[in-house]
Amino acid sequence: MERVRELVAAIPPGRVRTYGDIADAAGLSSARTVGWIMRTDSADLPWHRVIGASGRPAAHLAARQLRVLGEEGVPIVDGRVVLRTARI
Repeated sequence: MERVRELVAAIPPGRVRTYGDIADAAGLSSARTVGWIMRTDSADLPWHRVIGASGRPAAHLAARQLRVLGEEGVPIVDGRVVLRTARI
């Protein structure tokens, strides 16, 4: 869990990583594990910089997450983060 927190904390403003990116970097077998950690222990992290592989945020977070990412300069087209330019 701590490695996931470190990886999320290190995502700079204006950039994103996917749940799968974080899982791979943390040596976890599933992006779902990262999702669980983010749901239970991310209040003090830039949670909005972690996005699904499709570039679309979860429906219940979409408006807030896209607003904050847009304010940071993340490219968004039709409600989807442009991963090819925003992903690290």
